[in-house]
Amino acid sequence: MPDFPAAATQRARVRVPLRFQDGYRVDAELVTFHGLTDGLEHVAVVLGDPAPGTTPLVRLHSECLTGDVFGSARCDCGPQLREAVERIAERGGVLLYLRQEGRGIGLYNKLDAYALQDQGLDTYAANAALGLPEDDRDYTAAAQMLNALGIGELDLLSNNPDKAAQLRALGIEVGDRVPTGVFATPDNVRYLRAKVLQTQHTLPLGDLAELSAG
Repeated sequence: MPDFPAAATQRARVRVPLRFQDGYRVDAELVTFHGLTDGLEHVAVVLGDPAPGTTPLVRLHSECLTGDVFGSARCDCGPQLREAVERIAERGGVLLYLRQEGRGIGLYNKLDAYALQDQGLDTYAANAALGLPEDDRDYTAAAQMLNALGIGELDLLSNNPDKAAQLRALGIEVGDRVPTGVFATPDNVRYLRAKVLQTQHTLPLGDLAELSAG
């Protein structure tokens, strides 16, 4: 049996109007927490209002300074964040913004891994070459946040099967796993292909192969 997370509690809620560079606007509530197991300052972004009987749509989004803030084309994180906010707002649900830069290895290590990728390694092999885990993310705090928000059942907006598996093991009922859009560019196609081949992300490998060949 899994070790279920200890209870966390809501610390504060504040209304924040969100504005994106493409002109999209939506109001959100940002929620902070007491008692998260890893001690990090994760934030829940509550968007929309699910209709009665509707399962909320939830995304676990790992912080990506390069993609979310600076618009780096080496990953698909920024476009995924933008897409997730709108899709969740339309249906009602929550985006958990998790402070897990670089799949949990941190910003500096992620940039070191980028340098190795420039030498031909894929994103997972680069982590391993630095003596780091391929993916060091633990979603216990995410389960605590969901419990504190009163969400025990959800549909998960994600291409990553590990997120759903970890949430289920932590007592969260995951119904559908809803794929995100595909935000492939010549700069990130090798990264996306590695996610499909190494960790079974649900992305269309054929389309990525065509872009890579082009």
